[in-house]
Amino acid sequence: MKRIGVTGHRSIPGRALAHVESALRAVLGRHEGPLEALSSLADGADQLFAAIALEYGADLTVVIPSGDYEDAFEDAEALARYRGLKRRAAQEVRMDFAHSTDEAYYAAGTYIADSCDRLVAVWDGLPARGPGGTAEIVAYARTLGKPVTVIWQAGATRD
Repeated sequence: MKRIGVTGHRSIPGRALAHVESALRAVLGRHEGPLEALSSLADGADQLFAAIALEYGADLTVVIPSGDYEDAFEDAEALARYRGLKRRAAQEVRMDFAHSTDEAYYAAGTYIADSCDRLVAVWDGLPARGPGGTAEIVAYARTLGKPVTVIWQAGATRD
C-alpha cells in the first residue's frame, strides 16, 4: 500500500485554492492500487487533502496531536469538517500530549513524515511561523530522504 502524508498551511489564499486543489488531485489520482492518506485534519491543506484522498478511495489515517485538539479549532465550520472527516477515517493515531502545543504539532507532523512514502506539502516556501510549522516538517522529511511534493500557486501570499 502506498502511503502519502500531508503537511500544509491552514490558510490557503483564495487565488491559490483552485491550483492547490487541482495539484492535490493530480498527486492523489495518479496512484494505482491501495492508497493510505495520513493527515492531522487541521483546517486548510490537511482537510482538503483528506477529502480528496477519500474521493479517490484512499484509507484515511488521522494523526491527532493532542487530547484537546478539537479546542484548537477557531472556526465552527472547520471543526465540523474535522469531525466529519475523522468519522470516515480507517484509523486514528493519537500523539501522547494532553494539550495542543507546538511540540504536539511537531510530533504529529514528524509521525506523518516518518510513516509515509511521500510527503505532500502545501507550502509557500517561507520559514515556519512557529515550531511544528510546514517548513519544519518539510525539512524533517527531507532529512529522512523522503520525496516531498511541494504545491503552491506562484505569487500567492498567505495572510
